[in-house]
Amino acid sequence: MLRLPAAILAVLFASGCAISQEVEPVPERQAIEMVYVEHNPDVHMEELNDSLVGMFEDMGIESEQYRGTRPDDAEHHLEFTANWTWDLAMYLTYFDARLYAEDQLIGTAEYDARRGGGRPDKFGPTEEKIRPLMQELITGEPAEE
Repeated sequence: MLRLPAAILAVLFASGCAISQEVEPVPERQAIEMVYVEHNPDVHMEELNDSLVGMFEDMGIESEQYRGTRPDDAEHHLEFTANWTWDLAMYLTYFDARLYAEDQLIGTAEYDARRGGGRPDKFGPTEEKIRPLMQELITGEPAEE
């Protein structure tokens, strides 16, 4: 008799656990040769700054970090934020990236696991969660699983 209520509770709990990924890709007509990545000192994982630069370079786009004022020749730049939470281990809870051409927003990528409570796939390397989103941001095509 206790099994049925426990099963119902488990289903209700699991259905309330969500990880969302949303990407508004760069328009096809937008040619990007170089992206400056704004260094974000507030992220828990310092190496994420370098990882983002590497992701652009892996897609054939030159990239480098900047601190403070954006370089004068920065036609395209990326601003981002990332947050981690502890639940048996540290995991990426939220990532938001915004790509600009001059001062105009041209694309966004968001990973949101704030409601991912009971999902085991919330754990894992941060780069594996972000790389497919960044690829879709630039190419407009979802990354192959």
